[in-house]
Amino acid sequence: MRSAYCALERGAWNSGPVGLLDCGQGMVLMVDAYRRTWKTWVCFAIIYFVWGSTFLAIRVGVREVPPFLLAGMRFLVAGLVLFGWMMARGERRPSEREWGSATLVALLIFVGDYGLLFWAERRVPSGVAAVMMATIPVFMALSEIVLLRTRRMSWRLALALAAGLGGVGVLVSPGLRLGGEAIDAVGAGALIFAAMCWSVASVMTRKLPLPAAKGVSSGAQMLAGGLLLMAFSAGLGEWRGFRFGAVSAGAWWALAYLIVLGSIVGFTAYVWLLHHESPTVVGTYAYINPVVAVVVGYWLGGEAIGLRTVAGMALVLASVGSIATMKAR
Repeated sequence: MRSAYCALERGAWNSGPVGLLDCGQGMVLMVDAYRRTWKTWVCFAIIYFVWGSTFLAIRVGVREVPPFLLAGMRFLVAGLVLFGWMMARGERRPSEREWGSATLVALLIFVGDYGLLFWAERRVPSGVAAVMMATIPVFMALSEIVLLRTRRMSWRLALALAAGLGGVGVLVSPGLRLGGEAIDAVGAGALIFAAMCWSVASVMTRKLPLPAAKGVSSGAQMLAGGLLLMAFSAGLGEWRGFRFGAVSAGAWWALAYLIVLGSIVGFTAYVWLLHHESPTVVGTYAYINPVVAVVVGYWLGGEAIGLRTVAGMALVLASVGSIATMKAR
């Protein structure tokens, strides 16, 4: 690599020390670009495949651990690690007002969204749950129309919204003869409400005072969300009769996977990508995660993939892709 690059700078080599310096700087730039390339691929692989596989890890964990308790342990530990890391780096601590905003957002995201997702995965296959959660952009678009009034309804947007909701209808409706059983209606309702909670929280983050540093803001929200989930778990009586010693090693490994890879490593990769790649490109994980979740659920979780699942996923992803394209414009 060194000789190939310096051959292009042959004139610089013959011009004395300045030429040598220029070539050396070029080598540094090439090495930095190479490092950035492989880091980019690794980070995309993490947010694509690790985040997509977390849906099966959730399903494995909630078979033995109460859902709100499992979610609480995941985000409490991850929040402590992430927030502690940010403070160790010398980032500014959130003010009381920012803590209040972070707690309000955490109530919607971690209790309303993740808590219901964990609860629903006791009734709904992990791959289908991922497809249902992919409707978040649909409800975000509706929130922008109704709450923020920053988006206007158009024929294209109306068709995109109809496609997304139609995909949910395909998954839920027992009357459609597409093979396979319709998913549990109560679980589906919980997932739809969870997607709504995320979309409302996303709208609120544009109005609420939150820490400027992304890591501090996310760490504070995770920490507050973990504490709220633990409180909800206790209030729902999940602790009564539950014995940690009765949980299998497989469920604990699933929790460790969610904490380390799903939350800490996944978030770190996501933030790194946001600083080095286009947000539109980074946002493609929203299309890949449901597909990965369905495939992983099939191969490792023994979940069926029928025409119903494929049709519902196709409609939802077409809706998400259309909405994302309109937003980019």
